[in-house]
Amino acid sequence: MSYYIDPHIHMVSRTTDDYKRMALAGCVFVSEPAFWAGFDRSGPEGFRDYFRQLTEYEAKRARAYGIGHGTWLCINAKEAEDVSLSREVIKMIPEFLDQPGVIGIGEIGLNKNTRNESIVFIDHLDLAARTNELILVHTPHLADKYQGTRMILDMIRGDGRIKPERVCIDHVEEHTIRPALDAGHWVGMTLYPITKCTPARAADLIEQYGTDRIMVNSAGDWGHSDPLAVPEFIFEMKSRGHSDALIRKVVFDNPLEFFRQSGRFTWNPTVSG
Repeated sequence: MSYYIDPHIHMVSRTTDDYKRMALAGCVFVSEPAFWAGFDRSGPEGFRDYFRQLTEYEAKRARAYGIGHGTWLCINAKEAEDVSLSREVIKMIPEFLDQPGVIGIGEIGLNKNTRNESIVFIDHLDLAARTNELILVHTPHLADKYQGTRMILDMIRGDGRIKPERVCIDHVEEHTIRPALDAGHWVGMTLYPITKCTPARAADLIEQYGTDRIMVNSAGDWGHSDPLAVPEFIFEMKSRGHSDALIRKVVFDNPLEFFRQSGRFTWNPTVSG
């Protein structure tokens, strides 16, 4: 069996059957960014309950299936248009940063590339810089992706306190992977059945750019997504004749290397292959 880590998946939106199927497929750890609930929350206290769910309860659900669980905290870009609400939520986040399993701030970023989203993104960057947290970044979808990615890279570069290697730019595709890597960041390729990358496209990008600072994830959430997308990528890579060691680097070693930059990341793998 090929053991793997899914570095971006929203397990609060998945069933326990998904946990079981992932465990059977070789998943040993999941990293869960804060996300949109499928609807806009009515106020900041809804986020307090959500952060408790992420930091206290979801880890227990994962452990029941032998899977480690880490989380990230933020107000997602889908709800960042409301700057006053966002700032109330950001003010709340430090209350949870010392919880076991919290890896950093994320997934922050842009949704429609608006001015308000940029303000909230910069506020998140400031919090991450002040508290020395890792950062996980959501890049926009489809037509907005290239412009939004350039905006994000410029804003990160504009904060001289943030080390590029402590940031992962997620949801990269063929037209955005190079700028993110050139900026010194880690990148994530999200394997969606319809949008973002397919396993085949992700394998093409690995063959083009190599394996350094590159991860793959399912980002399984409320929409059409596949919690077994990473095993699909492993199957695609094996079918192309890539070695177990190369595949392991992408789906296991790289996430560990990135997460271990967080002083709060204490999960130790107990698997050897």
